Amino acid sequence: MTLEGRSAFVTGGGSGVGAVIATLLAREGAQVTICGRRAEPLEAVASAQPGITTTICDITDEAAVARAIAEAAPDIVVANAGASESGPFVKTELAAFERMMSVNLTGTFLTLREGLKAMSGKPWGRLIAIASTAGLKGYPYVAPYAAAKHGVVGMVKSVALEQARKGVTVNAVCPGFLDTEMTERSIANIVAKTGRSPEEARATLEATNPMHRLVPPEDVARAVLWLCGDGSDMVTGQCISVSGGET
Repeated sequence: MTLEGRSAFVTGGGSGVGAVIATLLAREGAQVTICGRRAEPLEAVASAQPGITTTICDITDEAAVARAIAEAAPDIVVANAGASESGPFVKTELAAFERMMSVNLTGTFLTLREGLKAMSGKPWGRLIAIASTAGLKGYPYVAPYAAAKHGVVGMVKSVALEQARKGVTVNAVCPGFLDTEMTERSIANIVAKTGRSPEEARATLEATNPMHRLVPPEDVARAVLWLCGDGSDMVTGQCISVSGGET
């Protein structure tokens, strides 16, 4: 497989699974632009792998997203940036709900929409949302996050049908709990709220996975790479679960 001649745009590319995705795409020959709100982590990723450039962009800022993606003119867009918060539903404030919707759903909407505009007239394109198993099922204490990710899944399925005859595939990759910084923050939150040790909190998250392990971000990146490679042209409107068999 080679992505020589392809260009990619990855949101949230300064850390976690976004950084791993961007690095793998660049290693396979793509020219990759990564975006995020902070320059330092973005530059660290770019300095470690040739073929990656950076741009500062808040994915909830419509004008900023439009400008960044138009400048990159990508063939591949990976809407990866997201955030999570947890707490009992009855204690969830409207502001917390709106934060989850803004980052995880609205930000993905803007990224995919502007990505599709950049692909106008091209015979080939890939729109990929990094969703979550929370977009396929429910989890306790993360109702707003799950609602946003369910929205992403529905959006992906709908846009895929619009683009089915236009050479652009639209898919979601849905990991379980990832072995990344975001999950470490979830572990810290569990520790703070329950008094459990970090090891106990981590084991609680691992227990949701039939393999009793967190998902390696490299597995998610490989799924993205496959969707961008030969033999994936007929795969669209799908939500690929990378979760160790979680249902």
